[in-house]
Amino acid sequence: MLNTTLQDAEALVEGESVEKTLSIIELITTGGTAGIIIIAILGILFIAAIYIYFERIFAIKEASKVDSNFMNQIRDYVSDGKIDSAQNLCSTANSPVSRLISKGISRIGKPLDDINTAIENAGRLEIYGLEKNVSVLATISGAAPMIGFLGTVIGMILSIFEIANSGGSIDIKTLADGLYTAMTTTVGGLIVGIIAYIAYNHLVVKTNKVVYQMEANSLEFLDLLNEPI
Repeated sequence: MLNTTLQDAEALVEGESVEKTLSIIELITTGGTAGIIIIAILGILFIAAIYIYFERIFAIKEASKVDSNFMNQIRDYVSDGKIDSAQNLCSTANSPVSRLISKGISRIGKPLDDINTAIENAGRLEIYGLEKNVSVLATISGAAPMIGFLGTVIGMILSIFEIANSGGSIDIKTLADGLYTAMTTTVGGLIVGIIAYIAYNHLVVKTNKVVYQMEANSLEFLDLLNEPI
């Protein structure tokens, strides 16, 4: 009796001293085939989101670079009738703002409404270029959590299936595998979705600043043409 008690105590101590650790790789692989597939999909979406974000942020940053003296030079050239020099300056600047001004300069001599329409049409094309692939980020931010929840549903189905077919004896390890699938994919989907959502909104803010810059310079150019000679 005493020996049995001592053995139980030793087993208890040994059980308490063993801490179960689980790395991220083990957490993913333990979730079963369905969990691995869904995590792989989420990984691809994460890489795509990061690539789009940095590609766009550098493109928008480059597009926002406008010489503070650019419009003053345009004003001087247009006032002096040096249209070719103004066009050359726009070509050298090579930015969304300079391309809009270039479009307006090419229409000088026509009614202001025609010039304004030409600038607006060119502006729409520039905005489309700035927003290239940004909508994909919005899609990823919404799709990633749903894909993660799909893994949750699959994991729970696997767990319930094992319970239903256990015949009264539940295999805790098999049940845990289903729960791992459920929890791992949920966390992965939320992480990818949150990151993509933040990246999307940041790009929207940056793009709006460039659009405002384009509008301000376009209005300044139209005001220049409207000034009395």
